[in-house]
Amino acid sequence: MARSSKGSEHQSLTLCEKALAEYLETKRLAFPRFYFISSADLLDILSNGNNPLEVSQHLSKLFDNMAKLKFQKDADNNIMKVGIGMSSKEDEYVPFDKPCDCTGQVEIWLNRLLDRMCATLRHEIAEAVVAYEERPREQWIFEYPAQVALTGTQIVWNGEVSTTFAKLEEGYENAMKDYLKKQVC
Repeated sequence: MARSSKGSEHQSLTLCEKALAEYLETKRLAFPRFYFISSADLLDILSNGNNPLEVSQHLSKLFDNMAKLKFQKDADNNIMKVGIGMSSKEDEYVPFDKPCDCTGQVEIWLNRLLDRMCATLRHEIAEAVVAYEERPREQWIFEYPAQVALTGTQIVWNGEVSTTFAKLEEGYENAMKDYLKKQVC
């Protein structure tokens, strides 16, 4: 009898492990960034899914260089389940362009968070590129988050280089030399 009970316990354990693995796979399919964290971390996230403050402890494992979320507070200074900004590990804060609802199933609100982060950065980059010509670079660079300023600089530089090549094709022989002077000064 002892052998058959151990065998059935082993079968039950195997069946339970298989069911857990299938459950975690459904969550990973719903939010693919879950593939990059351990099953233990994923279980912690899922068990605290209704508490965005607890889940936010795992954000650095899910998003590169994201340290924490800033949440909206109600009139009584209680933290609400609405994200209003994000901070990097270097404590650089970026407010979201719109609040992010962090309620419901964790994989769903994390997808909303990802969408809000991307939309915010697209908005910031577009704004930075437009503002680039309006003020001195030394001032402009400190008005935007580092990654936005870096990306904006690359976009502007690419446009200027393309314009320089177009001038060369039109026969303006000093286009490259003029652009070099602009970059060095």
